[in-house]
Parts: sequence; structure tokens; C-alpha cells
Amino acid sequence: MSTPKIKATVEQMVTPYLEENGFELVDVEYVKEGSNWFLRVFVDKDGGIDIDDCGRISEYLSEKLDENDPIPSAYFLEVSSPGAERPLKKAEDVSKAVGKDVFVTTYEPVDGLKEFEGRLLSFDGDEMVVEVGKKRHAIPYNKVASARLAIIF
Repeated sequence: MSTPKIKATVEQMVTPYLEENGFELVDVEYVKEGSNWFLRVFVDKDGGIDIDDCGRISEYLSEKLDENDPIPSAYFLEVSSPGAERPLKKAEDVSKAVGKDVFVTTYEPVDGLKEFEGRLLSFDGDEMVVEVGKKRHAIPYNKVASARLAIIF
């Protein structure tokens, strides 16, 4: 099974449980590091998640993975918080981040730049406005390669 199919299968397995228990699926990664494969599931909820939450989700998902066996080779399962610099994968994530510091990369230059780190002032579904220093940049959402929360000192 290909990596995108594994990710989609894991998302389908875990999402109902997460939604029933007030969690949000942030991301799923299936990556090879050295000679080992890792299945990483990043989960969050209002107020943040703790190690006990991760443990319960891991136990649930481990049982489901054993039942359905979508991954043919050995791997390590990790369930964790996305951290302080969580990725903004969906438009809904970007909307929730308005007023916070973000780091955005684009597929092509906008205002001569491909990287923006600053305050997300607004998002209307089509355009993100990020203030970097005293300059505001209107970034078309369809040109965003990646976005995440940022810790700016």
C-alpha cells in the first residue's frame, strides 16, 4: 500500500474515535527514517492534549491497525501533540490562527518573497494577510505551500 493510501486509511480509522472524544486530527505521517518506518499521528484539542490522551488514542489506534493490518511492514506508532508550531493544514486551521504568529511559505514569490514570518491579521478563505514587521502581505491561499504557527522572539 502506498504512503498516501496508508495515511488516508489511518485517518479513516482514527477520525470517528477522535471526534467522539473531542479531539482533532492535525496530521498523519508515514515516513522512513534510517532503516525504520514511523507512523506518526498528531492530535490536538481545546486546551491541549496530555500524555494520557496520547496513550488512550495510541491504544485505540493500535487495536484498529492490528484488526485491519493496512501496513505490511514493521513500523513504530507515535501519537503526539503537534506542538507549539503546529501545522496549519486546512483552511479551518488558518481561520483559527488569525491574530497569532505564523510562518508561511509559498510556491511562487508574493511581493518578491517566498517566506513570511509574522502576525496573521486576517483570512477570508482566499487570501491570508500577514504582517511582517510593519509591512502587510496579501498572500493568495492557493499559492501557500505550507503554513504553521510560529514562535517569534
